[in-house]
Amino acid sequence: MKLLIASIPEVSVDERKEALLRASNLALARGVTTVVDVGRYFPGASVELSWEDLSDVYRWADSTRQMKIRVCLFFPIETWSRLKGLIRESGRKLSDWIFLGGVKAFSDGSLGSNSALFHEPYTDEPHNYGLQVTDFETLSNMTLDSDRSGLQVAIHAIGDRANHLILDLYESVISANGVRDRRLRIEHAQHLAAASAKRFGRLGVIASVQPDHLLDDADSAAKKLGIERANRGSYLFKTLLSQNAELSFGSDWPVAEINPLKSIKTAMFRKPPGWEMPWIASECVTLNEALKAYTISAARACFLENEVGSLSPGKLADFVILSANSLDAFAMDMSVHIEATYVGGVKSYP
Repeated sequence: MKLLIASIPEVSVDERKEALLRASNLALARGVTTVVDVGRYFPGASVELSWEDLSDVYRWADSTRQMKIRVCLFFPIETWSRLKGLIRESGRKLSDWIFLGGVKAFSDGSLGSNSALFHEPYTDEPHNYGLQVTDFETLSNMTLDSDRSGLQVAIHAIGDRANHLILDLYESVISANGVRDRRLRIEHAQHLAAASAKRFGRLGVIASVQPDHLLDDADSAAKKLGIERANRGSYLFKTLLSQNAELSFGSDWPVAEINPLKSIKTAMFRKPPGWEMPWIASECVTLNEALKAYTISAARACFLENEVGSLSPGKLADFVILSANSLDAFAMDMSVHIEATYVGGVKSYP
C-alpha cells in the first residue's frame, strides 16, 4: 500500500477546489443537499489530508460564498485530540455550511479484495480470513479516548468478524465511559454474524450502509463466501430494522454512484444487473423505510436532525421536486428523475 501511495501524484489545491465545486453540482443534480465527508483517509495515507481539505478547500469555499451543499466532516481517529480542540474553540457548527462530525477509523478491508475480515475463510482462498488493518489494541485505546472526549466515532467494518469485534469494542466503550447519546457508527456493516443485528439495536449503534454496493457484491459474494453464507448474512436491512437498529443510507461516493433515487430502489427491490429475482428478498425494505433511512435517519446519524432530515417547523427547507406525481409512481417508474433541488428554501438546481 505504501509503495502505491508514494506513486500517486499529489493533487494541487486548485484541483481540489475545482473538484469540490464539480462534486457539489453533481450532488445537487441528484437531489443531495448535505453530505458526510470522511476525508481522503485510508490505511497508509497521511492523516493530514483531511485537515488540509478543511483549511485549503472548505474554508476557502465558505469564505468566498461558493459552498453549495452542507458538509459534516469526519477526521482520522489518530487526530482526535486536535478535533476536540477545534470543537472546544469553535463549536461543531463552523458556518451554515460546515459542521464538525467526529472521527473515522478502519477495522478491515473490502470483500472485493478478499480483505474484509470474516469468522470463516474465503471459499476461493481457504487459508484467508481477511485482514485486520488497524491494530486492535491501538484502535480500542483511540476509540475510548475519542469517546471520552465527547466525539462521535465511526469505524469501517465489512466482514462479519470485523463487525463483531467493533460491536464488542463499542460495548466496552459504553461500559467504561457511561451512558450518553453518542451515536457510535459502523460504516458499511455489510456482512453480519447471527447475533450482530440484535446488538446494533441493543447498543444503539448506527448501521451506516450503502445499498448500491449490493449490486456489485451479489455475484462475487456467492463465489467468495459460498451461496448459503452470503445469503445468510449479507446486507441485512430488514433484519436490522426489526431489531430496532438505526439504519442510515448513503452512497460511499465515489466508490459507488451518488444517486439516492437509484439507491432507494436498490434497497426496495435488491435486483443486481442481470438478475430476475431479488438477492435475499426477505431483506427488501419498503419505500417509507428507505426514505426514512436516506433522510431523517441519515441526519440523526451525524447529529443534524434539528437542522435537516425532514420538512418540519424550524428546520431548513431542503427538498426536491421529482418528475413523478406521486410516491407510488416513483416506486414503480425507473425513469423518475430530479427536476429541481432546493437548499434552505433556495432553488439550487437546475
